[in-house]
Amino acid sequence: MPGLKSIRVPAYMRNKYFVSAAAFLVWLAFIDSKNFISQYELQSEVNKLEAQKSFFQDEISKTRKEQQELLSSPEKLEKFAREKYLMKKDDEDLFIITEKE
Repeated sequence: MPGLKSIRVPAYMRNKYFVSAAAFLVWLAFIDSKNFISQYELQSEVNKLEAQKSFFQDEISKTRKEQQELLSSPEKLEKFAREKYLMKKDDEDLFIITEKE
């Protein structure tokens, strides 16, 4: 075959240990179910969930603090009920005014 040049492969690439190690790394990197890409995606999901966990723990502590304040005083509890749940006394009239967006 006159047009083909022979390609020289370096000796280390013909070594069976090099070929085995390269095949193993390709298997780990792309083919295996626990490959590097899926591990990266799982780690980013864990980081996102930990951020959500800290956010919700902060919200829980704020809610508990608010609960303690409400339960400590009947006046605060009455104010909360009037503002949040629009409760009123029997002899009162309630007018709700909302702003247009």
